[in-house]
Amino acid sequence: MTISRRQARRQALFLVYQWDLTEGEVGEHYGAELDPWAKELADETVAHAAELDERISAVSQEWPADRLGVVERSALRVAIRELDRREVPQEVVIDEAVGFTKRYASDDAAKLVNGILGRIQREAALNK
Repeated sequence: MTISRRQARRQALFLVYQWDLTEGEVGEHYGAELDPWAKELADETVAHAAELDERISAVSQEWPADRLGVVERSALRVAIRELDRREVPQEVVIDEAVGFTKRYASDDAAKLVNGILGRIQREAALNK
């Protein structure tokens, strides 16, 4: 099955979201065929979840990763992992993470995700 990159990002978000809620195997509760790219991104994200949560907590003063909603935390984890891959423009990754958060959580959650990803993007640029 081949789907658009946007659809694959959405699928990766759902996979990580389900994993976060159940802590089972990635994709075991997903009711559709998995896109290989989405599954790979989700697997990488889950494998690095603790490190990603540390990075989220380090830049979000009042909102450590364990206080975030599952949608926000999942969107941040997937986006940061994809930013680290450097396969597509950072603005695309951030825009889609914010859009997914707005759609599946709230406008306020999307603003928080945008701010956290912006800080992570700036720190990465400083550490080049």
